[in-house]
Amino acid sequence: MTFYENLVLETQMNYSKYYSMYATGQTPYVLSDKKPLDYRKQIEEFVKKVEEAECIVVGGASGLSSAGGGDFYYDDTPSYRKYFGKFAEKYGFKGAFAGMMHRFETREEYWGYLATFLYTTQNADVRKTYLDLDKIISGKDFHIVTTNQDSQFNKIYKEDKVSEIQGNQRFFQCYRCCTDDVWDATEPVRKMVEAMGDGTSVPSNLIPRCPHCGDEAFTWERGYGNFLQGKKYEKEYQKISDYIQKNMDKKILFIELGVGRMTPMFIQEPFWNLTYSLKNASYIAVNDKYNFLPKAIENKGMVIVEDIAKVLEDVVKLKESK
Repeated sequence: MTFYENLVLETQMNYSKYYSMYATGQTPYVLSDKKPLDYRKQIEEFVKKVEEAECIVVGGASGLSSAGGGDFYYDDTPSYRKYFGKFAEKYGFKGAFAGMMHRFETREEYWGYLATFLYTTQNADVRKTYLDLDKIISGKDFHIVTTNQDSQFNKIYKEDKVSEIQGNQRFFQCYRCCTDDVWDATEPVRKMVEAMGDGTSVPSNLIPRCPHCGDEAFTWERGYGNFLQGKKYEKEYQKISDYIQKNMDKKILFIELGVGRMTPMFIQEPFWNLTYSLKNASYIAVNDKYNFLPKAIENKGMVIVEDIAKVLEDVVKLKESK
């Protein structure tokens, strides 16, 4: 087991133990009561910490994509209607994830919806939040760890710079995990969407299947089935583990962006642990809802409670004005 995966497993145990607190939007950690800096000072501190850092680990979670316009997952937003309008009208879904949980009458309908979902994320433009983040960390030694499965980071950075520890929607795997293989999903998805046209079902012969056993394929992502934790999964954890272990004695800055209460064990709590345990580590979190800064690291970090898009844009402006 890799260094970072071990941290995740430890925090998962904590999540299970205190699930009732997490489920109500809380945390079992003792939080700082230190008065935060005013917003302008926080932006200045953000820029200063980036400048001073010898290396940076960015933790990108769902809030980062949502702030950039990927807000169609949970709510009936204009962007949801733009991409999923025919399904919203036919089935009454109020967000993209609602369709993912629906029991469709046929597999052709199911794959019609799933192909639309995958095509939307696979072909989305790089969102401004990601472009602004790139400007902020440009020129620095950095690594990205992400729970996002929407390929946004991969549209900017090479594979060795990003650890996708919960999978990615551009790959298929066998639903039964008969093999330790993942393969390209983008071309099969494109063909399904083209064949579907204005309808909501795909032809039976285009339903993706495992090349080894013939059973249905599924996207290589945690959350909807038998997530394949094989060679590629281990490689993703190895990348982030190697990066942190190589740089743990340096001035390392952990930047957490958009972690909610469903999955704090993958980025947030490991970052807290590392900030506390590494002598030269510091921590910045940006979140539009939760002001969670553990008391144990109150002198090594800060939380900016504000819209992520606004914060990143303001950091870029200040950085470029210098």
